[in-house]
Amino acid sequence: MKPHVSNIAERILGLERSANERWNKGDCTGYFEVYSEDLTYFDPVVARVLAGRKAVEAHIRSIYKNPRIIRSDYANSEVTVSDDGQMAVLSYNLRNFIDDEAGGEKIQAYWNCTEVYRLGSGKWRNVHSHWSFVQLPDNAECDCLNFGLPLADSRCFS
Repeated sequence: MKPHVSNIAERILGLERSANERWNKGDCTGYFEVYSEDLTYFDPVVARVLAGRKAVEAHIRSIYKNPRIIRSDYANSEVTVSDDGQMAVLSYNLRNFIDDEAGGEKIQAYWNCTEVYRLGSGKWRNVHSHWSFVQLPDNAECDCLNFGLPLADSRCFS
């Protein structure tokens, strides 16, 4: 039986948006709730893959500050579903906006994102997450991404 691709795509997009909206409001745990124990994770401020949910959670908790994002634009979303409907790959571009000093908004970060989800015991879990910059921010510092460390800081690449 062929999987219902559109239903799976809607579910995956919903999980991702829900986790990201929580992140934007100061709660980084939304993503933790969908991570699998065997998650692998690429972050552009770390020079190696992070393996395992505990390692990823520790990394995120060590750098996370409330980004105060006021709006996110999701573009070019694509969900590819395996023939058996047990795996799905989500790819999209994400632009986050924050308040500027003049009462408007400015871009905080522009991301490429690829997430791999696996269905198990009736729940979709993220088994691989890969974030990269579409372009580095003008000041090329993690601080503008609310990480608090300049890219040249050795802690970004340890």
